[in-house]
Amino acid sequence: MQQAVTELELPGVPHFASGKVRETFDLGDRLLMVATDRISAYDSILPNGIPAKGIILTQFARFWFNELNEIVPNHLVSTELNGLPEHITRYQHLLAGRTMIVRKAKRIDVECVARGYLSGSAWDEYRQHGTVCGQRLPEGLRESDRLPEPIFTPATKAEEGQHDENISIEHMAGLLGEDLTRHLQETTLRIYDYAERYARERGIIIADTKFEFGMINDQLTLIDEALTPDSSRFWDAELYEPGTSQPSFDKQIVRNWLTEAGWDREPPAPRLPDDVALRTARRYYEVFQRLTGETLEIDLSDD
Repeated sequence: MQQAVTELELPGVPHFASGKVRETFDLGDRLLMVATDRISAYDSILPNGIPAKGIILTQFARFWFNELNEIVPNHLVSTELNGLPEHITRYQHLLAGRTMIVRKAKRIDVECVARGYLSGSAWDEYRQHGTVCGQRLPEGLRESDRLPEPIFTPATKAEEGQHDENISIEHMAGLLGEDLTRHLQETTLRIYDYAERYARERGIIIADTKFEFGMINDQLTLIDEALTPDSSRFWDAELYEPGTSQPSFDKQIVRNWLTEAGWDREPPAPRLPDDVALRTARRYYEVFQRLTGETLEIDLSDD
């Protein structure tokens, strides 16, 4: 089993931003985005990571950016390190497979969420009010039911350590303007419609997913990542059984262990056992292979 990369510094390369998973460095007119193997749960980053998670996420993003390019442009320039200065390529052993060179964009500070099924926070709101982000849904829906049609449910991006907050489309329009809101809604649902049909042909249900967008030269552009297990709820179509929560191809294994371990969800989070980290990595890799048909040079063996 390969070692998880949880900390990353590139001496001599200006640091741009840190996220829960990614470290971003400034290359002038471009950015170097590096996905570490960090994993978070209940708004806390765990002390150890998931081996190869950052590689799987990066290759997922590369695949989907290419697949979706006819629907919306994206910020990806390359996932290769060729041509970068030597003071960066000397860290090839850390960066290979987990790095994206991207164009700089002016980020739009609203998460664009598409939901085709009733799960997660949407299910919680529906049970209480019969709505999702203020949108009235038919009565009598069960947890994990397929919605009559996909819906757009935006959220404001939270500060580190806080939950994203679901907002109404009207609220979003007040923040961004009606024209941009409409464009984001239409683009998000077009992406979801394409990806959901693509995944279903491969035995995977995309219950919901979220996207980030920015503007590059006044053009709406897909940024960050797309349709990964960190940003999407993937279910196995053969196991789908509405009326209850569904097993997901994501960090659910981690959440389950944390609950069973009795963690009170207050930081610091406990260290994951190696077998839990490995099972989570294999879960991420399984859905990657099923959706992309690709294999990666990663070591998820027990050794």
